[in-house]
Amino acid sequence: MQAGKGAMASAKETASNIAASAQSGMDKTKATVQEKVEKMTAHDPMEKEIATQRKEDKINQAEIKKQEIRAHNAATHHMGGATGGTVGGLHGTATGHSTGMQQMSAVPGHGTGAPAGGHVTEGSVGTHPVGTNTGVNTRTGGAYT
Repeated sequence: MQAGKGAMASAKETASNIAASAQSGMDKTKATVQEKVEKMTAHDPMEKEIATQRKEDKINQAEIKKQEIRAHNAATHHMGGATGGTVGGLHGTATGHSTGMQQMSAVPGHGTGAPAGGHVTEGSVGTHPVGTNTGVNTRTGGAYT
């Protein structure tokens, strides 16, 4: 994995988890408010009990949905969803569109999730021989080329 890609996927996972938690909180609040309205308009104790049960069901559903989204995000992150991994038969996204192999940069291999060239060993740091011109931000005579 290229440096930064794991951080980007992790940030996306975190943002999606925060959004799921916020949505869950809003759904739970909405269920509580609806219960209060139903209890105020209820004419007998049975209607009030039904309102309470309905609220509890909605709260449980909101929590289940949040946990499912978090589990999906974790699976997508750990199985390479941000770089085109397959999760649940889909490639990269919930709509089935690939997200990982379209090159997004003019730099070879950059933006595809694929190594720029050569063998990659997890946890190792590659080096370039001294004097090798990579063509990126090299400075000659005071100007970048």
